[in-house]
Amino acid sequence: MIRIDSMPQHLSGSTRYILRAVPMELRTQWDAFVAEHANGHFLQSWGWGELKALAGWHPVRLALWDGERIVAGAQVLRKSVAHIPLAVGHLAYIPRGPIIDWQQAELCTTFFVLLHDYLRWQGAVALHWEPDVEAASSAGNAIAQYVASWRGTSAIPATQPVRTIILDLEPSEERLLAQMKEKWRYNIRLGMRKGVTVRVASSLEDVAAWYALLQTTGERDQFGIHDLAYYQRAWQIFAPRDELRLLLAEHDGQLLAGIVVVLLARQAIYLYGASSNTSRHLMPNYVLQWEAIRWARQCGARFYDFWGIPATDAEDEAMAGVYRFKRGWGGRMVHYVGGYENVYRPVTMNVARHFLAN
Repeated sequence: MIRIDSMPQHLSGSTRYILRAVPMELRTQWDAFVAEHANGHFLQSWGWGELKALAGWHPVRLALWDGERIVAGAQVLRKSVAHIPLAVGHLAYIPRGPIIDWQQAELCTTFFVLLHDYLRWQGAVALHWEPDVEAASSAGNAIAQYVASWRGTSAIPATQPVRTIILDLEPSEERLLAQMKEKWRYNIRLGMRKGVTVRVASSLEDVAAWYALLQTTGERDQFGIHDLAYYQRAWQIFAPRDELRLLLAEHDGQLLAGIVVVLLARQAIYLYGASSNTSRHLMPNYVLQWEAIRWARQCGARFYDFWGIPATDAEDEAMAGVYRFKRGWGGRMVHYVGGYENVYRPVTMNVARHFLAN
């Protein structure tokens, strides 16, 4: 039997498991759980919640405890309409989570029952969740079975990339070079031979210089970006912990390109990239990616995620060029299970959908 305790942010499902919010003083324990779990992901790190607070989200980290041990958890990002308190109504969102062993059916059921009760109690209108699970996997099959049997759970379009390319970093550098396309090896060596150098950003001024390139890239490739404060805050949160590197490619003192790569749970992610409209013949983006891959391996990362490719392989896709670039490094294509929704207040959610559609 499930009960909601009178104490805020505290639910109990049995004498064994308790779901409760993780306080700030246990941040280190939370991040250790995320980093060490087989299904941990950077978007579930404590710092990612801090960063998303700049974009209007209110993070809460909910852990399922077995005594003093966390056995499952989810960083839930919550957002309401401007000036409306969360308790009145909000959307709850779990990016690349929950973090749980999907093969343990009883554990999953217990966690979600408690999670849904907690979110309803806190004023959530609906929950969106996007597991970090491949569709063609035993965990993916387990999720499909859960969704089919759990009343009120439906598939929705995902916010995070549904397809990506992941490079296995276990092979040696020589082997990684050998398995990429020949043109990619040539471009790396060409850039180095032409004098392209790569350094790690070391100041907020470096972040600002890179941001100017990001603005140029966004205009050129027609995608939206955050404001400068967002990226500077990301650098301040993660760079001191060596969980983020902003790598800058230069030639004769001129900044040509830069990429942001993050690292957690033995996985590196190529999160953001920017490049100048000039000197592209010097191949700075190839040199950057290679240096990022080398850094990730040196830090003990098992995989390098190129973070998103188009939904299809069609040549007329808007991001077909990006797809070709990422595909040439020799990784394998991964398709995730996508997004799911649980609606707690159907009438309110229907009104919200109508508002967003118009």
